[in-house]
Amino acid sequence: MDKKLLEILVCPLCKGPLYYAKPAQELVCRPDRLAFPIRDDIPVMLAEEARALPADEEVPER
Repeated sequence: MDKKLLEILVCPLCKGPLYYAKPAQELVCRPDRLAFPIRDDIPVMLAEEARALPADEEVPER
């Protein structure tokens, strides 16, 4: 994931910062507990494509 792109991308719902979860290839919004997939090196920033993080799943720190 390009660092410059990661710096400008925000959560489409709350406009907060995103954490890049490299092993899962996801961008994670901690406040909304959503994980946006990265497919073919392209972040999919659609709320309907995001995975809701279960309450027992640890949200990574920045």
